[in-house]
Amino acid sequence: MKRIALLTLFILMLCATAAAAKKLVVATDTNFPPFEFKDPQTGKHTGFDVELWSAIAREMGAEYTLQPMDFNGIIPGLQSGQIDVGIAGMTIKPERTQVVDFSDPYYNAGLLILVRLEDTTTMDVTNLEGKIVATKLGTTSEDFAKREAKAREVKLFPNNDAMFMELLAGGADAVIFDSPVVSDFMRTAGKDKVKVVGPLYMGQAYGIGFPKGSELVLKTNAALKKLKDSGEYRELYMKWFGTEPK
Repeated sequence: MKRIALLTLFILMLCATAAAAKKLVVATDTNFPPFEFKDPQTGKHTGFDVELWSAIAREMGAEYTLQPMDFNGIIPGLQSGQIDVGIAGMTIKPERTQVVDFSDPYYNAGLLILVRLEDTTTMDVTNLEGKIVATKLGTTSEDFAKREAKAREVKLFPNNDAMFMELLAGGADAVIFDSPVVSDFMRTAGKDKVKVVGPLYMGQAYGIGFPKGSELVLKTNAALKKLKDSGEYRELYMKWFGTEPK
């Protein structure tokens, strides 16, 4: 009897060890600079989100595998349990909170309208009526463009590069998208080719996504607070955005 009890205890310990050693699957967008993108030098994914999660995981003592994927597949992946964490500049909005849980906000953003430099007719969203607008599939920008722009067509793309190239090639009159990504494009590939018009629309907060009921939410919030208190969050923010955290 004693031997059976010891064997049972041993099996339980093995199961607990295996569970503790389980690597989290952390989904991130394939192309969302400066939050996440593939470094052409190393071939590895990097960016603010990638480095922030690395710091959070370190604080939690968690091991993980980074899984780059199209943005519109992340929430379904969280819902199905195939993904443990999603960090990809995801806006915390009511319809999403019904199907996944979010961490505390870690970045405040909004939407900007981007047009070609020579455009003199577009001043804000009211001037997009009858025009062609490009944005990213499955994002807050898509919702806003369809609701507010009154465009002749809203072209949807799976990644940032495609929608920006559509604008530069003349296939779209404007891009509507997240402010940090638009700003990054203006400083890099779009320099002296594009400009922002109008104000910042729809102030919004980004959160880290989890399956409903995940115990990781509280752990992540605690780790995020620790990083903010220690100044490490500020250092990452300054590195990737060049400004103080808002």
